[in-house]
Amino acid sequence: MVVSTPVSALAQTTGPESAAGGPATLCGRTPQVPADRLVAEMVPPPRFDTVRFDNYLPDPDQPSQSDAVKTLSGFAATLGGATAVGGGKRRWFRREAPAPAGPGGVYLDGGYGVGKTHLLASLWHAAPAPRELKAFGTFVELTNLVGALGFQQAVQALSGHRLVCIDEFELDDPGDTVLVSSLLGKLADAGVKLAATSNTLPGKLGEGRFAASDFMREIQGLSSRFLPLRIDGQDYRHRGLPEAPAPWSDRQVTEAADRTPSASLDDFGPLLDHLARVHPSRYGALCDGVDAVFLRGVRPVTDQATALRLVVLADRLYDREVPVAASGTPFDRIFSEEMLAGGYRKKYFRAISRLTALARDAGVHHAEGRGRLPGAGASA
Repeated sequence: MVVSTPVSALAQTTGPESAAGGPATLCGRTPQVPADRLVAEMVPPPRFDTVRFDNYLPDPDQPSQSDAVKTLSGFAATLGGATAVGGGKRRWFRREAPAPAGPGGVYLDGGYGVGKTHLLASLWHAAPAPRELKAFGTFVELTNLVGALGFQQAVQALSGHRLVCIDEFELDDPGDTVLVSSLLGKLADAGVKLAATSNTLPGKLGEGRFAASDFMREIQGLSSRFLPLRIDGQDYRHRGLPEAPAPWSDRQVTEAADRTPSASLDDFGPLLDHLARVHPSRYGALCDGVDAVFLRGVRPVTDQATALRLVVLADRLYDREVPVAASGTPFDRIFSEEMLAGGYRKKYFRAISRLTALARDAGVHHAEGRGRLPGAGASA
């Protein structure tokens, strides 16, 4: 679900920060992100900087995992392509060896905890194409890109790429699914190779099921271009949500923010209001230069559009490994039971899991040699 309107951002600016020596405020930032930056930032997040096929550890009892590595390595080899040599009107092209044609796309089909994102990011790193000709993003980031640029400009921005990787292709919103399927169809027609993983449909969460048939049905005409790779393994979702650490007090949050370098400090309610005024495609820029986030007065979120914006912010903070310390309601209780049973529940489960992990990180955060952030209930 796209929860905001298109923007035409031409330059990056931010609002005023807090007084010198004190923490910044995310509410004081209104980043304007140029289109070329939106596309350039479609790369694997920092936590996947070092993943490679070589450091993926297949389960010896699941041969499909080893088979997937071999198949994806072969697919990466098809992504070489020609490079232009010389100038003038006439161009000569050469490459060291012709790359095999291979499929137009691959779909990694598996349950939770089998390393699909590791493999997808490894494919991006292994593809022998210039960095600027490869894109990696979640389904939400791709829909936000279309919302920010418009459909035709998004097609134009990506159609020269060799590879586009989509993590967590979402099958729970028919409108966005059709939008992204149409985009991928245009890219495939332009010769762009595609790779994707997907989530489960509503009602299927935690069943350890496989989504290939759902994915192929939803992308309709594109299905013939995708090679599905089934990756077996244990589904870790049945373990349930992690218990969030106890919240800090308002005073502890404020004092810790004051003595933490490159920190931001915001009240939760005003921050949610501010997110409604910032396009989700800019949430990454909103967090630029922030090494720790401090929130006062976290409370349950009852509006779905607000909740979905919070999910995107949680994803951007998690991608950047930014610890989050907060007072108020624990993160495992910020979404209602109705939301956790609804069509977007996978997003909410993911946000709870990620915010909880970042809250735990806050308990062991080190910044400029100042050591552990103090806090009630903060744990490793």
